[in-house]
Amino acid sequence: MKSPSDTEAAPTKLALRPDDGRLLRGQRSRAAILKAARELFAERGFDRATLRTIAERAGIGASSIYRHFQSKEELLIAELLDLQEESWRQFRRDDQRKAPTRERVSRFLDCQHALLAEDSDLTLIALRATTRPGARVAAQVLSLNDRTIGLLMEIMQMGRMQANLKRSVDVLEAARVVFNITQGARIPWANGMTDAESCRKAIQTGVDLLFGGLEKS
Repeated sequence: MKSPSDTEAAPTKLALRPDDGRLLRGQRSRAAILKAARELFAERGFDRATLRTIAERAGIGASSIYRHFQSKEELLIAELLDLQEESWRQFRRDDQRKAPTRERVSRFLDCQHALLAEDSDLTLIALRATTRPGARVAAQVLSLNDRTIGLLMEIMQMGRMQANLKRSVDVLEAARVVFNITQGARIPWANGMTDAESCRKAIQTGVDLLFGGLEKS
């Protein structure tokens, strides 16, 4: 049994505050790594860029990059996650919460698609990475997908509460279907089989078909 003195002597690990110097340095390093990765992917292509050269371009030690990312695929997932959060911020900024649910879902997906299409080269590489992930990246891809589904579910839950959707609608399953519609449209785009506008139209067509059975008549 530990004595009081033993307990008092035990070190306490404090959480980092937003103004903690280590946290700020970490954020700067991460931003520098992502910027360097974007540049090198554009200059050399994804396959020829290495974590070592990305670290050199970012001005950090080769071993230090592994504190942030373990692979190039993780860099791409980080890009998609940042894009996801930005699309949600843009959607929230002008969101009309009392608008029809179909309209709100379509608007969120349009915000997301517009950001994806802004940097199509990087986006297509990143989307391909999510279709063939390694074990470590797979967990991050699933987390990213769950975040997307959660955002869609939030919109649809509000629609059911406002009686835009049938009360019997399972909003979680409906959100998953919307997500699968987007993935089904984006995989051909990521593999060069369709262009960005065709991808957007395919998503909207799928959403319209789904909501035809969800909306309260």
